[in-house]
Amino acid sequence: MSASAESPLKIQIFRALWIATVISNIGTWMQDVGAGWQMTSLSPSPLMVALVQTATTLPMFVLSLPAGALADIVDRRRLLIATQVWMMAGAATLSIATFAGLTSPTLLLVLVCSIATGMALSAPAFQAMLPEIVPVSQLPKAVALVSLGVNISRAIGPAVGGLLIALAGGPAVVFGLNALSSIGILVVLYRWKRETRQVDLPAERFLGALQAGLRYTLGAPAMLAVLVRCTGFFLFASALWALLPVIGRHDLALSPTGYGGLMAFLGMGAVGGALLLRLLSERISSNRLSVLASLLFAVATALLGLVHSFVSAAAVVLMAGAAWIAIMSALSGAAQMAAPAWVKARTLAIYILVSQGAMTTGATFWGWLAAQAGVTAALLSAGIALVMAQLLTSRFPVDLSVKLDLAPGDRWPAPQVDGEVQNDRGPVMITIEYRIKPNEGAAFADAMEAMRRSRRRDGAISWCLFEDAAMPNVFIETFVVESWLQHLRQHERVTRADQEHEAAAQQFHIGPELPVIRHWIAPK
Repeated sequence: MSASAESPLKIQIFRALWIATVISNIGTWMQDVGAGWQMTSLSPSPLMVALVQTATTLPMFVLSLPAGALADIVDRRRLLIATQVWMMAGAATLSIATFAGLTSPTLLLVLVCSIATGMALSAPAFQAMLPEIVPVSQLPKAVALVSLGVNISRAIGPAVGGLLIALAGGPAVVFGLNALSSIGILVVLYRWKRETRQVDLPAERFLGALQAGLRYTLGAPAMLAVLVRCTGFFLFASALWALLPVIGRHDLALSPTGYGGLMAFLGMGAVGGALLLRLLSERISSNRLSVLASLLFAVATALLGLVHSFVSAAAVVLMAGAAWIAIMSALSGAAQMAAPAWVKARTLAIYILVSQGAMTTGATFWGWLAAQAGVTAALLSAGIALVMAQLLTSRFPVDLSVKLDLAPGDRWPAPQVDGEVQNDRGPVMITIEYRIKPNEGAAFADAMEAMRRSRRRDGAISWCLFEDAAMPNVFIETFVVESWLQHLRQHERVTRADQEHEAAAQQFHIGPELPVIRHWIAPK
């Protein structure tokens, strides 16, 4: 792998996986058009149509966090292969049931949810895999290319899906092609020789891995800012996605080909937005660009409720697609950069959980509101609410992670102990004694605030800083972890940003000796 590569596409494994993913996503978008169209044929209720979107996003909400923990403690390659096989089986079952005329509204929702379950289990592993196959310097470009690939498939898939539905007289063929579209990803994953970092400690247990992921996220301001902005957008942006099939089928009376064409315009807008994004990103910060794009998407959502022709609807979704790619690139890129490798899949899973949870909740609510007050009222309300949400969440910038260097740092030296300590011994208290210049205690305490967040993110269940009452220039930092094994994990989780925080704090220390470190273990 060459760090100097101009584009991640020059890296063979990334290029092969990107092409295979685009093909698979084309099949996914074909299925989305087919499922939405099928439900409008089976039930005229806007709520039932919106539930297709709910069935697609609900597994992401329920399973993303467990999937993230799995992706950090098991072989990601094998996990991805297993989930691809699961999705192929679900799509094939849906195709066979539709060919046989057995598909009911309930069965359609169940099978769509089943396929989405495979997507939910694979999403954190796939996103966390990117830093393994591209250099850190190329990661933002890789994230942008993944988003571009999704939207290229969004431009092609709906149009092809709509055409096939019209030619075949139903979506069964589309469902079958979706099953076949995953073969390329399986081949690439099977041939990928994954490189793993040497780890001397035993793998984390599932529940412990979940807790570690949540603990890190709650202690990472950059990640929390992404989650706030994510909620403020997806909760209201879901209205456009949930109600677009109703607009196409009932309000505009489009054929399957026409509806696929409408979806294609949305994808083309996203592709155009991705190309424009490369120019704007050099002049506008990602945070400001995400705010402007969110406001543009809000305008598109409101306008969609007022359209009366295919041309006006196409113009609106073209605008929505351009805004969507800008927002997704900003949020996904910020989430990727906000966590180190050891916990990346879990933090990305939390990002997926929040975004898909907001999409699921929003789609259900806007579908219900459309059934009660009409589609136009629902879309206008969603557009206005989205503008208000951006005003409320604008104080949480999404580009905080740009300043962080979360690459693995030099591991802490092995703890000095008398004999061997069993991994399950605990709890463990670590104390570090500093000697500070007179009158610099307040500045030292401020510098130690970054250390507090670092210790808590990496596993500490408590942290305190004390000053000696008899010797005001002596400070003791203490933090407690659950077990000796957990403390050894802290030694391996050090990032370059952590080392910078340590250096900033230790510059206040005086004397010829380094700060004194002691380890205290609860008696047996």
